[in-house]
Amino acid sequence: MVKAEELIHIPIFACAPEAAWQRVAQTAADLTVAAGEWLIREGDIPNFFVVLDGSLDIVKEAAGREYVVNRYGNGDFFGETPILLTSPCLASVRARVASRVLRMDRQQFRELLDSSEDCSKLVMQTMLQRVNKIQNYVMDNDATRVLVVGSQYDTDCRDIRTFLSMNRIPYEWVDREREPERVPVCMPPDHVGPSVVVDQSYCLGQSPTVRAVAQALGFNTEPKSDGYDVLIVGGGPAGLAAAVYGASEGLKTLLIEKNAAGGQAGTSSRIENYLGFPGGISGEDLTERAIRQAQKFDAEIVLTREVKNIAKIDSGYCVEFDEGHRVSTRTVVVATGVDWRRLEAEGVDRLIGRGVLYGAAKTEAMTVIGKDVFIVGGGNSAGQAAMYFSSYARSVTVLVRGAGLAISMSQYLITQIDGRPNITIEPFTQVVSVGGNEHLETICTSTNGDAPKQREADALFVMIGADATTDWLPDGMQRDARGYICTGRDVVDLPDWTGDRAPFLLETSLPGIFCAGDVRHDSIKRVSSGVGEGSMAIAFIHQYLALNENGVAAA
Repeated sequence: MVKAEELIHIPIFACAPEAAWQRVAQTAADLTVAAGEWLIREGDIPNFFVVLDGSLDIVKEAAGREYVVNRYGNGDFFGETPILLTSPCLASVRARVASRVLRMDRQQFRELLDSSEDCSKLVMQTMLQRVNKIQNYVMDNDATRVLVVGSQYDTDCRDIRTFLSMNRIPYEWVDREREPERVPVCMPPDHVGPSVVVDQSYCLGQSPTVRAVAQALGFNTEPKSDGYDVLIVGGGPAGLAAAVYGASEGLKTLLIEKNAAGGQAGTSSRIENYLGFPGGISGEDLTERAIRQAQKFDAEIVLTREVKNIAKIDSGYCVEFDEGHRVSTRTVVVATGVDWRRLEAEGVDRLIGRGVLYGAAKTEAMTVIGKDVFIVGGGNSAGQAAMYFSSYARSVTVLVRGAGLAISMSQYLITQIDGRPNITIEPFTQVVSVGGNEHLETICTSTNGDAPKQREADALFVMIGADATTDWLPDGMQRDARGYICTGRDVVDLPDWTGDRAPFLLETSLPGIFCAGDVRHDSIKRVSSGVGEGSMAIAFIHQYLALNENGVAAA
């Protein structure tokens, strides 16, 4: 508990009347923070803090790195800016040494300001100085970490740009075909694939891979341990939710993602029906928050690794990655999501990545400025892509196999699309073929079964549903005819089951392996349901582990 006499010589209280700091002593929280411990994290609900003893670093996390932007010691205060701007915390705070801090909530802080004009002036002057310091810092520091030089139609270049975008790494892209004058002179002019420079000094060699870029940026691409309580395969909403809940509840948690965390949801330009975000939230923002939350609880996240096999062992399961690396785990959560269904039209395979694209990453916005874009599909993903690209493209045409959008798209998206003059919906329309030499130039479409007509097209984005890719899983794991994983009551044959219990709701036919999200049979294909299933899977894992620990047959 804070004593009133401790506050007398602290500047923020010295200019306030005695009654004010006496009240603070009676009502404020007295916190002790160990060296290296986080007091607050960026994005948290703000409070007002005064350092009673010790030293703390103000840390800004940006572009995949941490920056110490300020340091506070005895008598300093902080937290006034987000409270007065009614925003979340703008930065994180970590103790340099063991420290003691006084904490006041928003209402207590306002009462302190109202108690003294001098106190209010001190706070406002300090706030203005800090805002100016932030402005100068931003102007003096270039946040761009990566330079990518490559062609718009180069698949490796696109994969690298997508990875950087989904992981919130600022980068500059130079299209060597359209802007040859901007290619740095240090790069070989006859090089065909992408060239990448990281942090102005680390130049990756010929044909750099996404993994090489990730390693240069400091991302984890290898597990740090040989054994875990729960291993999560897939970093979409379901996998990230499982990582957050697993790590927060004390399980040693590893998440493996072969591309970038976020999955298909991570490419959504704006999700407007997710609970708690009335103004909507982009897939990138939602993913970034989830990753930061998982890491806060010490979940380990490994990117650019693919799981190749899962085998039963005495302690649980052995999971093998590409390049032969193996770890053991007591339980597994499969949350791999699904892959876009292929478009059956002549010429499509030849032009994939060269104007024909599956999904709609935000990185493609710069490639469609002033162009004519076609989108195949009538679901929410197609609607979000249409809205996003309509701000860049000359025209966006949505081709729908059925009667319209009402059956498969949320009404809020339909209403928004109706308000965009450069978006056109064509029902009962299919793509018959696509054409072009080096890249997409035309598409042929048929409406109501009429004769196909050829149309000029600069880009074709395909979002016609998805299929599960689960052939890498053990043979004993039950799947439906389309590859989706059966769980709970949908599991009908239990060849590896030795106990007398039924599978848990999200448990597969292999005891201790659970499934969550879009890859699960009969799942609801929504971000919120994936998050819910990911957290539920951890609850069932606790029950499964408790059976083993209590000597009851788990299977």
